[in-house]
Amino acid sequence: MSDGKPNILILMVDQLNGTLFPDGPANWLHTPHLRALAERSTRFANTYTASPLCAPGRAAFMSGQLPSATGVYDNAAEFPSSIPTYAHHLRRAGYYTCLSGKMHFVGPDQLHGFEERLTTDIYPADFGWTPDYRKPGQRIDWWYHNLGSVTGAGVAEITNQMEYDDEVAFCASQKLYDLARGGEDRPWCLTVSFTHPHDPYVARRRYWDLYEDCEFLQPEVAALDYAAHDPHSQRIFDANDWRSFDIGEEDIARARRAYFANVSYLDDKIGALLQVLEDTRQEAVVVFVSDHGDMLGERGLWFKMSFFEGSSRVPLMIAAPGMEVGCVAAPVSTIDLCPTLCELAGVSMDAVMPWTTGESLVPLGRGGERTAPVAMEYAAEASEAPLVALRYGKWKYTACALDPEQLFDLEADPLELRNLAGEAAHQGTLRSLRAKAEVRWDLARFDAEVRQSQARRWVVYEALRQGGYYPWDYQPLQRASERYMRNHMDLNVLEENQRFPRGE
Repeated sequence: MSDGKPNILILMVDQLNGTLFPDGPANWLHTPHLRALAERSTRFANTYTASPLCAPGRAAFMSGQLPSATGVYDNAAEFPSSIPTYAHHLRRAGYYTCLSGKMHFVGPDQLHGFEERLTTDIYPADFGWTPDYRKPGQRIDWWYHNLGSVTGAGVAEITNQMEYDDEVAFCASQKLYDLARGGEDRPWCLTVSFTHPHDPYVARRRYWDLYEDCEFLQPEVAALDYAAHDPHSQRIFDANDWRSFDIGEEDIARARRAYFANVSYLDDKIGALLQVLEDTRQEAVVVFVSDHGDMLGERGLWFKMSFFEGSSRVPLMIAAPGMEVGCVAAPVSTIDLCPTLCELAGVSMDAVMPWTTGESLVPLGRGGERTAPVAMEYAAEASEAPLVALRYGKWKYTACALDPEQLFDLEADPLELRNLAGEAAHQGTLRSLRAKAEVRWDLARFDAEVRQSQARRWVVYEALRQGGYYPWDYQPLQRASERYMRNHMDLNVLEENQRFPRGE
């Protein structure tokens, strides 16, 4: 701690299904380090992403605002530099802010309040992945998901994603050592953001072997016939090119096994970082969260893009002084993390709340209550108009101008198999939630804004691909002349300053 302000370590993962964390990690997952973190954390069992896709979900997490406010509707929408993030708020309050890993920023601003980035991003920063509502049903094969991730599931010792996360963890570990050696006298916030367990479902052998006898290699709800799905789920199937793949039980088992294995891979990475904290005698608030979930074959769906629990619900654990250890059942959102981090850091809420629609989770972590509905939005690939949802108490309500409404009672029907929207006994609840949604969203306006954004970006992307091309992808700075030993440094001073602990 510096000047009474706590250091903050944010551990973010990608596409981790929150139903696997009913109260910390499920007891059958091989995750000793995350289990130990859970035992000292406030655990939020019903946390929802603001949007079940990487870039919009992450922009919402950082800013505390929904995609309809940020304009980050999809994985190729620019995150405006003028939107304050938790990194801006903390840096303004005197924090050193640093990112190691993925945040899927699109646009020329690749920092968004971070003073330093240690790695590049794993995904492109330009407009090339822009969907197009003007072409309903269009599938862009070179970047859309397909079910080859399922049929190709298995074992490998290195992949594109493993190479990335190995680097993310190494750079974060180095940074924690540097912070311990006293190179920074400000409080710090280090965000370490991994890309696993995001598909493709490929794992290292030592983690794969942990799940040889796993009892959870098949989904609870087997694949439904295409015609039995709601219209949005059908669009997801089409976007995933389902007709080109024959998915059998063995494919499903291998994909789920690799996914669980990669959760254990992440557990090792996170455990190593927490061990560096302990070894270097540094104290920090620790936050563990995912950007969205993964359906993992439930009802035949894979990946995200859906408001069903597997895709939209995420794990969230916060280990912080003054927040009680235990499980909070009240529904919360990832947009609540921006004001939460600021309150934990002692930032004036008057300076934060004008720029976020989230609510601090600190009161919930001290035994308080939350009754406000949790909102979600989706306006990216596999949609043809924006979809919105509310989680309110035990209810989940979804709406889209193109689709029938959905209403689920998650206490009685946690697998979301019975849509109550058409049942006479639930019309009062349906009308109440519809009214709450209509106060919050003008779907026609939302749709028009998404279409305008898409159309603009297609013009800009095609123009910038002509002639000389200057990429927006982040280029990490190494500053080689300031590393290790150089002739402008006093070797004796250098060796003493770079040692931790000193004099032992």
